[in-house]
Amino acid sequence: MQQLWQQLFGPIVDSLRYATLASYAWEQPRLLLLIAAIPLLFVGRWLLAYRRRSKLGVAFVKGEVRRDWSAVLRFLPDVVLALSLAFAVVALARPQRTDERVVQNGEGIDVLLVLDVSGSMELGDLKPNRLEAAKRVALEFVDGRQGDRLGLVVFAGDAYSLAPLTTDYELLRESLSGLRLGMIPNDGTAIGTALGVATNRLRTSRSRTRVCILLSDGENTAGSLDPLTAARLAHAYGLKIYTIGLGQDGTVPFGRDELGRPRYVETRLDETTMRQIAQAGEGQFFRATDNAALRQIFQRINQYEKSEIKQTRFRNTKDYYRLYLWWAVGFWLLWLGLKNTFLANSLED
Repeated sequence: MQQLWQQLFGPIVDSLRYATLASYAWEQPRLLLLIAAIPLLFVGRWLLAYRRRSKLGVAFVKGEVRRDWSAVLRFLPDVVLALSLAFAVVALARPQRTDERVVQNGEGIDVLLVLDVSGSMELGDLKPNRLEAAKRVALEFVDGRQGDRLGLVVFAGDAYSLAPLTTDYELLRESLSGLRLGMIPNDGTAIGTALGVATNRLRTSRSRTRVCILLSDGENTAGSLDPLTAARLAHAYGLKIYTIGLGQDGTVPFGRDELGRPRYVETRLDETTMRQIAQAGEGQFFRATDNAALRQIFQRINQYEKSEIKQTRFRNTKDYYRLYLWWAVGFWLLWLGLKNTFLANSLED
């Protein structure tokens, strides 16, 4: 019996809860403002009736008129009518709930960021230094991807895979934010070794498009693997290589000395090797001499390498106005019934 009661009247009673009303999406939400105008209808009706009411001057003796609680009942029909109108407005506003399902069709691509963290990345021609500028733009690149697997390899004198290929972009952001100078004890620039680690990560990938983005500011000074040989090996496994040369050639700022005066060092990028690596990997070489150029380079790569993922959205919308229409009809019938009782004229009875 209790289960039958819940099935029949449970949804009707539940429709009056605030949490239920707050959970709806409304087809015509502005109509709900009409609820505030319902009391004005009764005030207007009372003013019209008051002006048209006949008045007769009668002298009363001094004393208090006896009050009876039943006089309050004359307001009951108006309250019932107001509730009927309010529920009718709620029904007209069309309360709804939408169940949306998204189906993705297509395949993302695999992108591996290979980032130089050697000591020369402390140079200040990119602000605040080369490493921090590269980290910021790499984070923006991660934020712009959707549905792709991304990974991270860092290198100095040695190379390490810091983050595997993953769609957990928050993990990748944490890994990028945690990069710092000196995190690899063996200093140097092992470009060939870094490409070897990247190839080892991507060679088992089943994605049709596998991209390696190499960022470095120097020339190959460490490692046992020649960069050009490593690039050809990567291409044999289907990797596409973009290379980005960071910083300017010549004299660039490098911190300050003990007296607070700026220091300068000579630096040079092996641009020839970086171009050959990109050519061997059927990619493209870019030169970033300032922060704006570096950001534009990542934007271009982001446009070149887009995953073909199509999203299909299925929306199932269910209306709940019938519940409130039943409430409105119920109170309307109750009001009609009360009009035929003494409650409609309790003061005169």
